[in-house]
Amino acid sequence: MAHSMVAEAEAVLDREFPVLDKGFVRLVDYMGSDDRVVQAARVSYGAGTRTVREDAGLIDYLLRHNHTSPFEQVALVFHMKLPIFVARQMVRHRTASLNEISGRYSVMKDDFYIPADADLALQSTDNKQGRSEEALDPVFAGELKAAMGAEQRRSYAEYSALIGKGIARELARINLPLSLYTEWYWEIDLHNLFHFLELRLDPHAQLEIRRYAEVMYDITRKVAPLCCASFERYRLGSVTFSREEFAELGRRLGSAADAGSGALAGKALERFEEKLRTGKQL
Repeated sequence: MAHSMVAEAEAVLDREFPVLDKGFVRLVDYMGSDDRVVQAARVSYGAGTRTVREDAGLIDYLLRHNHTSPFEQVALVFHMKLPIFVARQMVRHRTASLNEISGRYSVMKDDFYIPADADLALQSTDNKQGRSEEALDPVFAGELKAAMGAEQRRSYAEYSALIGKGIARELARINLPLSLYTEWYWEIDLHNLFHFLELRLDPHAQLEIRRYAEVMYDITRKVAPLCCASFERYRLGSVTFSREEFAELGRRLGSAADAGSGALAGKALERFEEKLRTGKQL
C-alpha cells in the first residue's frame, strides 16, 4: 500500500504492541493521513485551507456534519493476534477486509487466552451481556484459572492426537475452544475504523475487545492525529438524544417550543437522567 510518510506512524510501523496475555497488534501499512482527508475535501470545497489550524478546522467541520467520504481516503492495515472469541466480535464489523490464518492449512499453535485475576468476575445482575465490576475472590480466581488451563491443555492434546493419527486438519480443529488465539491481517478505512472504535472503546464493550481497540486507537493517532482529535471531540464519549429526550431537555431549559411535549417517564426517564449524569450513551 503506497503512502506518504508520517514520521510518527513510521516510528511504530511493524512494531508489536502486546495485548492481553499472548496477543498483539501491529501496524503493517497505512495509506494517507490528515493531509489526505483535507486534500480529498478540497475537491468539493475548492482551494480550501493552508495552515494546520485551518486544516484542523476543516476536519472538525467534516466530522461534525458527518461528511464521511474524505475519511474513507485513509486506510490502515493491522496484523493482530487475538483470541477467537474477540475475532468473532470484530468480524461483525463487516466494513473491514481481513485475511485470517486457516486451520485447514496450518496446524494451530498451542496458544490460549486466560484472563488475569482482576478480569475475572461473576455475571452482572443488571447487564445481561456483561460481567460484574467486582473482582472474584483471589482463591476462587486461582481455581478458575487452573480449571481453564487444564481444559485448554486437554483440548489441545486431543487435537494434537488427531493430527498425529492423520485426521484432516479441518476436522481435527473443530473441538478447539474459543480461547484459542488466531491471527489475521485487518484492513479498514478511517471512517469505518472510527465507527468500530466508537462502539468498542465504550465502557459497555467487552473488556478484551476494548483492550484491542485501545491499542488500535493509539496507533491510529500516530497516522492521523488531527482526525483523531476531532473524533474525540465530536464522537468518542459523546451522547445523542432521541426526539423525546431532546424535548425533555428543552423543557428543562425553558424552551417554549418543547413546552407541550409529553414528559418522559419510567425507564425512558431513567436513561435520560443517566445520560445527563454520566455523559454515556445507554
